[in-house]
Amino acid sequence: MFLSEQHEMIRKLVRNFAETELTDDILDAVENGAEYPAEVLDKMAKCGFFGVKVPKEFGGQGGDIRSYVVMAEEFARISAVSCIWALTPNSLGGGPLLLAGTDEQKNKYIRELSTGKKRICFALTEPGAGSDAGSMTSTAEKDGDYYVINGRKCFITMAPVADYAIVYAKTDRTKGSKGISAFIVDMKLPGVSTGKAEDKMGVRGCPTSDIILTNVRVRKDDLLGEEGQGFINAMKTLDVGRIGVAAQSVGVAQRALEESVKYAKERKQFGKPICVNQGISFMLAEMATKLEAARLLTYKAAWLKDTNQDATKVASMAKFFAAETCNEICAKAIQIHGGYGFIKDYVVERLYRDCRIFTIYEGTSQVQQMVIAGQILK
Repeated sequence: MFLSEQHEMIRKLVRNFAETELTDDILDAVENGAEYPAEVLDKMAKCGFFGVKVPKEFGGQGGDIRSYVVMAEEFARISAVSCIWALTPNSLGGGPLLLAGTDEQKNKYIRELSTGKKRICFALTEPGAGSDAGSMTSTAEKDGDYYVINGRKCFITMAPVADYAIVYAKTDRTKGSKGISAFIVDMKLPGVSTGKAEDKMGVRGCPTSDIILTNVRVRKDDLLGEEGQGFINAMKTLDVGRIGVAAQSVGVAQRALEESVKYAKERKQFGKPICVNQGISFMLAEMATKLEAARLLTYKAAWLKDTNQDATKVASMAKFFAAETCNEICAKAIQIHGGYGFIKDYVVERLYRDCRIFTIYEGTSQVQQMVIAGQILK
């Protein structure tokens, strides 16, 4: 209903790449602390994944949000962390630039991001300002042709390996969220540093750390959008990002269901496959039904965006429902596998750890409920 033949062709391309290139050896090494392989990232770039929804004039493929969603779903089905690498240039990294950047900024930055030559991160969250991003304390003060930025960001995906960061800071501390502006910050500027890479529960292989900004001088030309519009632009960017997280959730949940069906058919207890037991078969039926509902809600959100309709409510619904559903499906996958599900030799163990972030990043499930409630009550 929501996808065209072209979208299904993209699905086949990404699925073939993920199943061929993201081997168990690579994924196991990443899980055990190895850096994500540069050669795989190079192949992703050559296939055009980093620019799937970036306009062609900036080196991208010119795809729509549904193309981005299908790509996310298929990458996440094999590897949630690989999905993050593919999504970032299209989403939280390149998204703010596409939304608010000048032609000069787009030409300077987006082309390098969409071709994999440079990396970028999205620096909004702070130690005291997570869900309440408007209460951030980072500041940016004018000084001639520069802004001087001071502050600390935390839980920033890809910060240790990024060339640039989209940094949000207050240019007017008296206006709350309306005083927040966005800046393109070169990570090599004096005064920019990163904390240690966090030892994460899941999505291992894409480093996350603090960014510390101490008297960082950023040229006025690197103000992204207008002063005071940073928070609004960040929320618009997150609309697309949340659809991407919903698609990630659908992909991981799909794999969890596939592994559960396979195991339930093979595993025998009391002389018969466990799938013939009603307790297991009904569990699988519920998993499949909720997964399909999550998928359709995600596709609808992407379709609304692609047809220039208001997608804020449905994007939050998709992110909320798909993330919670993925967590439920992965928990049931562990249960169906029994003791084997608790062992790292089985992929459901990794899926269970990876899926926990989906209800947290890019707006917790509770924040999504706030957005949904606000939309239906306005």
